[in-house]
Amino acid sequence: MTETLNGRHVVITGGTGALGGAVVGRLLEQGAICHVPNAHAAAPPHFPYAAHASVHLAHNVDLSDSAKVEAFYHQVPALWASIHLAGGFTMAPIEKIESASFAEMMDTNARTAFLCSRAAVRSMLASNTAGRIVNVTARAGLDPRRGSGMVAYTASKAAVAAMTVAMAEELKHKGILVNAVAPSTLDTPANRADMPDADFSKWVSLEAAAEAIAYLASPANQAMSGTLVPLYGRA
Repeated sequence: MTETLNGRHVVITGGTGALGGAVVGRLLEQGAICHVPNAHAAAPPHFPYAAHASVHLAHNVDLSDSAKVEAFYHQVPALWASIHLAGGFTMAPIEKIESASFAEMMDTNARTAFLCSRAAVRSMLASNTAGRIVNVTARAGLDPRRGSGMVAYTASKAAVAAMTVAMAEELKHKGILVNAVAPSTLDTPANRADMPDADFSKWVSLEAAAEAIAYLASPANQAMSGTLVPLYGRA
């Protein structure tokens, strides 16, 4: 019988967002105990699991701050998996990208994934846990030719992809499996509002993305590591 996530402690960064809510919901269905860092003083009103007994929200956690990340992970008992959904997006032609905007993309996407991965690995090694780490890169991060008009974002997501593969190689003898998903366009309310004329049927549903992420984070995933999973739907 395949082991499940029942009773296992899982961190989900970006867990209060659109994809985060779908991932937390899927993990709860599988019995996981979810730890969700939140950058703000309270959970956003649209997050449906704030009062759930198996969801532990930690507020005012800046995931680009090394000390705050370490403190957050230190209070999670027996960490099994760490899923890193937190990130951001920006578009601009290369000649109009400000240095600060490039730095912000690297901080929001690459630095947060690095700091959270590092804290998770430290926790897993200390407890001798052969756990799971799941990052989120992007289609442009795997195929930078698709990053035209969003160079800063593409560079930050390519960095996440590279870190994922390098960590997987480094940690394979420790039993810690490290993977990433690479969505094209996710079917979120924000994306629909931003691109009202798009064919939404070609986008990736939040449920489909959550299912893939939950599998990579689960004990059912026994061998996949260093994999960058394309989630392109019909795009």
